[in-house]
Amino acid sequence: MKKLVMLMLAATIAVSACSKKPKTDESNLPSAANADQNMGDSDTGKAMGLQTIHFGYDAYTLNPEAKTILKANAQILKDKASLKIQVEGHCDQRGGIQYNVALGEKRANSVKKFLSDLGIASERVSVISFGKEKPIDNGMTDEAHAKNRRANFAITSR
Repeated sequence: MKKLVMLMLAATIAVSACSKKPKTDESNLPSAANADQNMGDSDTGKAMGLQTIHFGYDAYTLNPEAKTILKANAQILKDKASLKIQVEGHCDQRGGIQYNVALGEKRANSVKKFLSDLGIASERVSVISFGKEKPIDNGMTDEAHAKNRRANFAITSR
């Protein structure tokens, strides 16, 4: 009986000692989810002035408006020589997953090539395709689809 009481007392002390451990404020800890968010992206307008570009339906060629925006983006990258970015290719919700991933990659690569042609070192620009997995607008209208056919810019390193 004495052993049982001692064992229960030891367990109670151990549990109460653990419960008084100071809590860590997890809001300031880095994580994969908030690392990109803290660096900024052009979809949210927090990418040091870099702007998202849009594409036509089933297209990965750059239209004149996209080229104008990319020239401005290239100037920002030239002015901030240590900045590294990821170009994220996106598609609208129509079409199959594999098709849209391939199209998103073509979009991101066309942007990377254009920036490279403007003098931005290719090692500063990585590409990824999200296909139709990260829409800006979940609607099924032509306007919603047009918003989702894009290449946005995420800052990966300052």
